[in-house]
Amino acid sequence: MAKQKFNIIQSTCIPVAIDNCNTDLIIPARYLASTTRDPKFFGDAFMHDLRYDADGKPVEDFVMNRPDFSEAPHEGCHEIIVGGQNWGSGSSREHAAWAIAGYGVRVVISSSFADIHRNNLLNCFVLPVVVTKEFQQELFDTIAADPKAEVKVDVPNQTVTNLSTGNSEHFEINSYKKYCLENAYDDIDFLLSNTDKIEAFENEATV
Repeated sequence: MAKQKFNIIQSTCIPVAIDNCNTDLIIPARYLASTTRDPKFFGDAFMHDLRYDADGKPVEDFVMNRPDFSEAPHEGCHEIIVGGQNWGSGSSREHAAWAIAGYGVRVVISSSFADIHRNNLLNCFVLPVVVTKEFQQELFDTIAADPKAEVKVDVPNQTVTNLSTGNSEHFEINSYKKYCLENAYDDIDFLLSNTDKIEAFENEATV
């Protein structure tokens, strides 16, 4: 998936107010057999069985097909999903994180995440942000009133702000994962960035 440095992300949001949105909803099981890692393939499969009916026609009343939210994510637009409680429950399939990243989403905000899915998102350069249920509901209400409302996620300061109300909350993130996101490093990139230190340690150990 695309590696982008995380600093401040300010964007409109897609509200997916589905509690216990499991990984089978995020990406149906039939896509798991594919051997491709093409981001577009998985992005197109994101929420597929909610977005389309059995004949492949868009489901008009599903949020991602509504005119205000149907535009594909790009800088400053729909890079953030506000999800329901317990986002990413169910199986541990990492394809669910691939689908979210492939669609172009950079941040998912929820009041709770399934632990394995949360880690899979981080590994795919998607930031899971945990907020209180009250703040989550405020975001849903704000977006319902104004689909063009923007949210600012400040990764260095670990804050998420509803720009329509000015209300803000602090969120937690593992310091290692934060460092990797800020530098667009996956685990291998991180090790390579520390090659000199690793070699120096090995040399000392052999003396």
